[in-house]
Amino acid sequence: MLQITNLTYDAYGRRFFDGATLSLTPGTKAGLIGLNGVGKSTLFKLILGRAQPGGGEITTPKAWRVASVDQEIAASPQHLIDAVLEIDTRRHNLLKALETADPIHQAEIHHDLYAIGADRAPAKAAEILSGLGFSNADLTRPISAFSGGWRMRAALAGALLAEPDLLLLDEPTNYLDLEGALWLESRLKRYPNAALMISHDRDLLNESVDAIVHVVGQKLDLYTGNYDNFERMRAEKARLNAANRAKQEAERAHLQSFVDRFRAKASKAAQAQSRMKKLEKLPPIAATVEDRVAPFILPSPEKELAPPILRLDDASVGYGDTVILRHINMRLDPDDRIGVLGVNGAGKSTFAKLLAGALTESHGTQWRDRRMTVAWFHQHQIEAMDPEDTPLEMMRRARPEETESRRRARLGSFGMTVEKVETKVKDLSGGERARLLLNMVAMDGPHLLILDEPTNHLDIDSRRALLDALNDYEGAVLIITHDRSLIELVADKLWLVNDGTVKTYTGSMDDYAKLVVERAKTATREEAQANAKEKPANVNTKDARKAAAAARNAIAPLKKKADELERQIETTGNQIKLLDLKLGDPDIYSKRPQEAVSLGKDKARLEEKLVALEAEWMEAAEVYETAKAEVGI
Repeated sequence: MLQITNLTYDAYGRRFFDGATLSLTPGTKAGLIGLNGVGKSTLFKLILGRAQPGGGEITTPKAWRVASVDQEIAASPQHLIDAVLEIDTRRHNLLKALETADPIHQAEIHHDLYAIGADRAPAKAAEILSGLGFSNADLTRPISAFSGGWRMRAALAGALLAEPDLLLLDEPTNYLDLEGALWLESRLKRYPNAALMISHDRDLLNESVDAIVHVVGQKLDLYTGNYDNFERMRAEKARLNAANRAKQEAERAHLQSFVDRFRAKASKAAQAQSRMKKLEKLPPIAATVEDRVAPFILPSPEKELAPPILRLDDASVGYGDTVILRHINMRLDPDDRIGVLGVNGAGKSTFAKLLAGALTESHGTQWRDRRMTVAWFHQHQIEAMDPEDTPLEMMRRARPEETESRRRARLGSFGMTVEKVETKVKDLSGGERARLLLNMVAMDGPHLLILDEPTNHLDIDSRRALLDALNDYEGAVLIITHDRSLIELVADKLWLVNDGTVKTYTGSMDDYAKLVVERAKTATREEAQANAKEKPANVNTKDARKAAAAARNAIAPLKKKADELERQIETTGNQIKLLDLKLGDPDIYSKRPQEAVSLGKDKARLEEKLVALEAEWMEAAEVYETAKAEVGI
């Protein structure tokens, strides 16, 4: 298990952990949550040994493989599928060793390769990459052909393929679209080992984990269950804490009153002294401190416009001569709340650019109310921020006519503290940058607010604050996000970008989630069927015999285990028959009652053993038969 004991860690002039303790058992999948900046990523560095604790210790079993996805695969001419397969170092090292091993050790290596499913790894890698949004054609493209975000996805695919004993994931959905996030939810449910994931995605934390680790007050608080259960348990804990605190304060006041009244009286001095000692020993119950985040300020438009505010008739849009979307026939009304669905690369961002006015239609017509104002937030704005800029300088450029005090007050309402307003962008957290830009693009009260992945880098409480602001905002909203709960709670219409156009989607988000998961399963089945139909050409007979022998050697231990269990079942059954014969003698109960009791206990123990052996044998036999079928024996 992962065992953290009395962890203390200081860095950057502050204390991140003080006596923090946590136990994570094998197979547990836990979400690591807390406000931005409390030390979640720092904890990962400590677990990986990239930082050393100031006190306490972090231990895992020696045999455990611990892996994280904290950087993209480096750009290289290597094919995508090969780069992902190499991330599974166990398989890669065994295959390398097989090239130079002598015949005796080759059988052992083949056995180890079979044990980790090495022969199925390419198909499994292709299935994982497909779920994360890669096409079949992408598998043989060089890594250097992909952007940083896609190389991060490839790194995630490699980690899922390798299946380390403890997998550390830091915001795994940040580089995924909704479809990829839904697929990952399903995949993590089936992940066979322990996983600890930093995430602010409520759906992921509800669907894919069985525990929540809350970083708060420099401690690690473990809650069983998903995120909804964590919220209920924490609320109840806060309620009980408040009740106990009130009770203790009343007792403290009562004891203090007695001491104040009688400590000067000789007849009551002993009692007063006793109460003073009790008062000193009362352990303080700290008041529960609720994590507070600043609200988002999304002013509604001052003047309402008549519907529609925008209409597209047989419109097409693209880049130069390349058309991305065509035959778009949609209208947008002043109070519309639209959630935009579609796989990555389908054209969602292109569609957002068309509505924002960053692209013009290449065919058809677009009509928009000339009085309509649009605010557009997208992730590239965060990436394009000048690292030397400060929030105050940005506000000066955006509001040159305002006074300095008004600019600072406005930034304060965005959650920028006195120190933060003059902090350089490079020293702000991702969440602080996202909050600043979101508030700034919307501060003029637009008629249409277009949000492309607005929740990346925002913690759960900030996401809730954004949800509240969007529900209070009275203009039209169009959202592209992998955060399913945000779409469910804000959007009342769904548009699907698919097959080169945009159409209304009539199902619910649950319907769409089922569609995405089923589509991934279908793609996996079709890939497996296609692989099964492929026959190797020019197979050498000698090589085929060697391969068959290696396959038999690989599964020989499975057969040996099943045979050994069968032998134990026969032996145990014979022992039970012998006891039945002894217990069948009538004299044993009258002449040797203690022996009868002992034999009865022995028989009961052997019968329990027989049931366990039979269950184990059935499982071993099934594994062996499955292995035989897989290697074609």
